[in-house]
Amino acid sequence: MFVQTDNTAGNEIVAYRRAADGSLHRQGTFATGGKGGMLDGSVVDHLASQGSLAYDCAHHLLLAVNAGSDTVTVFSVDGDRLHREQVVTSGGNFPVSVTVRGDRVYVLNAREGGSLQGYRITGGNRLERVAGWHRKLGLDTTTAPEFTHTPGQVSFTPDGSRLVVTTKAGGSSIDVFGVRPSGALTARPVVTEASGSVPFGFTFDDRGRLVVTDAGTNAVLTFAIRRDGSAVRLDSASTGQMATCWVVRAGDRFYASNAGSNTLSGFRQTRRATLESLGNTATGDGTVDSAVTPDQHFLYVQTGATGGVDAFRIAPDGALISVGRVTVPRAVGGEGIVAL
Repeated sequence: MFVQTDNTAGNEIVAYRRAADGSLHRQGTFATGGKGGMLDGSVVDHLASQGSLAYDCAHHLLLAVNAGSDTVTVFSVDGDRLHREQVVTSGGNFPVSVTVRGDRVYVLNAREGGSLQGYRITGGNRLERVAGWHRKLGLDTTTAPEFTHTPGQVSFTPDGSRLVVTTKAGGSSIDVFGVRPSGALTARPVVTEASGSVPFGFTFDDRGRLVVTDAGTNAVLTFAIRRDGSAVRLDSASTGQMATCWVVRAGDRFYASNAGSNTLSGFRQTRRATLESLGNTATGDGTVDSAVTPDQHFLYVQTGATGGVDAFRIAPDGALISVGRVTVPRAVGGEGIVAL
């Protein structure tokens, strides 16, 4: 497992080995060659985003944003060892999220209205910035507090045909770009406005439907993305908690992080795409970004107030059973976690 510190003095990735029982054991620390960043007003979530660390299993690459340096670092992955291959410009101001599919990578920049920058992965496993793959989002990112008005996440849809961006309170919308065969985006996104909502983190279910946290109403929302790119709401499930901002999937179960309540809210998805509550599980202070192992047996969540990671075993009924906690060096306020 890899955890990003987002330390403003020097961003690092800390590697952990996962034991059979799910407990974590630190193996090494790897400098990104860039600096972390901190959005104004943020406390436990300095990037106020999901997906600031991404793993590309096809090329065995780990991609990390350096918000304080406006760069992205490319690591090659060899077991629990990382080798820094490249540091490239993010093509904008304050990168907070990154997504990869095939040989295409897009980075979400949070400041100056928000922007996207696209790259190709070349034969040497390096990123090549494509000038024509830059898109401005035109969001209101200057209203205080800054961390609630910057965009939250970027990700390809499971089939790779679209690119989705959540705008939080800077746009209160879900923006969907089409992805052309070349990898370029459509000139403008299809914007689905959600007045009063703060769409933050998201994932997808097994049918490609969008499952989004709403930090405004503290709920988890499910959307179907139509052929024209518009998003149609299918369900809304309240967490009853505070600052519901991140979400991760484990099969037909979803776990939302509630930074203001120090909890994870669990849900099971029915065949009708509705979410049924599995209850709340206590974590350390400042519950933020999370990751589930590929076998869906374990969940790991960062606790931004302490710079830690809480480890849980996922029981057959969806309950979370604690299997330990680690403190990540120099990672208070950090976000970005990947479980392999």
